[in-house]
Amino acid sequence: MALAVAALGLLTFGAGWVYTAQHQDASASAAADAKARPADVRPQPSLPPKPPQRPQVPARVVRAAPRQGLPGVSDRTRARIPAASRQLILVTGRARNSSESTATLYTRPAAGADWIRVESWPARNGAKGWSTERRYGDLTSPQGVFALTDAGGLLPKPPGTKLPYDQDESFVPAGSGVNGEPLDGAFDYVVAIGFNRKPGVSPLDPTQPDGEGKGGYIWLHVDHDGPSRGCVGIPKEGMKKILATLDPAAKPVIVMGPQGF
Repeated sequence: MALAVAALGLLTFGAGWVYTAQHQDASASAAADAKARPADVRPQPSLPPKPPQRPQVPARVVRAAPRQGLPGVSDRTRARIPAASRQLILVTGRARNSSESTATLYTRPAAGADWIRVESWPARNGAKGWSTERRYGDLTSPQGVFALTDAGGLLPKPPGTKLPYDQDESFVPAGSGVNGEPLDGAFDYVVAIGFNRKPGVSPLDPTQPDGEGKGGYIWLHVDHDGPSRGCVGIPKEGMKKILATLDPAAKPVIVMGPQGF
């Protein structure tokens, strides 16, 4: 009987030892698996979905328009244009020492509004270009902003002319141009440029308020296919258009000089 009890106890001890060993092996294996498992496969908390992204719209490029519609004119010159003027002729020289230029007629609906281009023509100015200190006989055209108040010519005024117009047989140039070209027809139509002259009188009036040293008789007239001694010449049809457009009530001016003046 004692022998049977001892045998039963031995069997029970053996079964318990086997269970303990197996349990320890399983725990060790589970721990090893946990260490070997990559972090990115571990369960992650759920996140709310991201809102849809709006497409990127490129910023609009805004191109600067020519300031007040007068290209090639500096702020300093622009400031000299009378605020009340609503008609303007812009004569832009190719270079300071060049006799080639472009004349453009501008208008605007009201004082302070942007200038609107009407029409352009090729033009010729003084044979030696432009000067802010013009002297008689130096073959330059005066640079600056000048009033346009009086007109005249050898031919009758074109229809629609509003400026005071003096038709006179004395509007006949003498001699020849700077390069020897004939001047026939150059003074068929003229508009006096307000440089060293008395406003409100015929372009033929000899008065020179700033003295004879500066010279006078600076006119916008018909081009004679060559440089001038100081005037500005444009095609005949351009002169007719200008005379039919300029209105004393609009305070017309001429702005003239080399590019960027």
